[in-house]
Amino acid sequence: MGVAGSFPGFAGRPPGPVLDRDEADRALARLGAEHEAIETSLLALQDHAGRRLLEGAELTGVTKDRWAATEQSITLLWGYFDAYAGALTEARAVRAHRRYPNRDDLLALTELLRGQGVTVANTGAAHAPSVTGPAVLSERFSLEELVARMNELYARALDMVVASDSVWSALPARIDLLAAELRRTASLAHSVGVRPGEHPAGDDLESITQELTTLRVQVISDPLAFWLPGPGSAAPGGGRPDTTRYDRAARALEDVRREIEAVLAVRQDAEQRLVQLRDILSRADRTLAEARSARGEVLAKIAASEVPAVSGPPTALQERLAAASDYRRRAQWHRLSPLLEALEREAEAELLRARESLTSVTAPLAVRAELRGRLDAYKAKVARHGLAEDPLLIERYDAARRMLWSAPCDLRVAEQAVLRFQQAASELLAPQRSSAPEDRRGGQGRV
Repeated sequence: MGVAGSFPGFAGRPPGPVLDRDEADRALARLGAEHEAIETSLLALQDHAGRRLLEGAELTGVTKDRWAATEQSITLLWGYFDAYAGALTEARAVRAHRRYPNRDDLLALTELLRGQGVTVANTGAAHAPSVTGPAVLSERFSLEELVARMNELYARALDMVVASDSVWSALPARIDLLAAELRRTASLAHSVGVRPGEHPAGDDLESITQELTTLRVQVISDPLAFWLPGPGSAAPGGGRPDTTRYDRAARALEDVRREIEAVLAVRQDAEQRLVQLRDILSRADRTLAEARSARGEVLAKIAASEVPAVSGPPTALQERLAAASDYRRRAQWHRLSPLLEALEREAEAELLRARESLTSVTAPLAVRAELRGRLDAYKAKVARHGLAEDPLLIERYDAARRMLWSAPCDLRVAEQAVLRFQQAASELLAPQRSSAPEDRRGGQGRV
């Protein structure tokens, strides 16, 4: 506890010019206002919720070390304040001695208000001896120096208290809310068979639970380990709580929650999806059967053509579809969900493969149909121009038709026959096209 120091005598050398009455009164008023402000701040620090929590908490780590130092600072603050108050009381008593103070009074006031007349006991001296000699048992300050020292100690103490309180106000409540959401998600997961050791999401839920439990204990016992000071901020409590681990756990829980929702969706529409899968695989089987039938027809009707082989139905997909149905009957939704997604992709690919197989097998029949259509189109064209009875065209048409309508059909030979018919028709039609303008001109001349 600090006390005001005694004075060497009012006739001693004053620290600077002697104050007059008005200057002394103004200095007393300013120091009195500072006294009230400091007292208000110290009482507010004493009643701060963060300080009370720090006093009652079982602290660890950096918070434990800093709180021990802060408690010493707060004790020293009150000692400084008592010394400041004592010196101010003594100065007020000197000023109140006379309405118009004499020179001795003003010398005393000058020494009290400006000199280093406040002696404060060094409470840490017994525990911190100097390497150069015995520890200093007391310190002397002027009132202004004492105010500056108190402001410095108060700022450091308040910074530590506010930072701890900010972390405690922010993180534990958020962790508790996330833990409640975790419990709801875990309950849903259990209802659809997602459990640790049986499904990756179950393992993730167990890991998140352990992380939140550990995080909450660490935040409560060592809040300053989760505090990020603000860059360049000198104000007490400048900074923000470090939520990195909390945010990571929240993102992991959100990923698990989406996966559980997907599993729940499977439970709701599993039967419809299984029906659709059976329909897709049935269409693929029918398409492959049609391709096999078409391949037999092509081999019988088309000669000298390479026809690809047609594979059988995918038995592996049918077996996995049966397994999916079994999972549904047993309500093993966590196993059904990934299996259904894979089956849907593979079933669509199987249907596409079957259609491509049918297209590939029937390609020769499509070529033959195109050649037949081209032959008939040219026959109709020459008939419109009155050349249907031309012996060369009849001969070449009959040759191409026999090749296209006989089995097996050699497509390469048939195509050459169609081209010969087209060539003959084009040669016969060319003179008619070239003479048509002359006929028109002649007709106009006769008119």
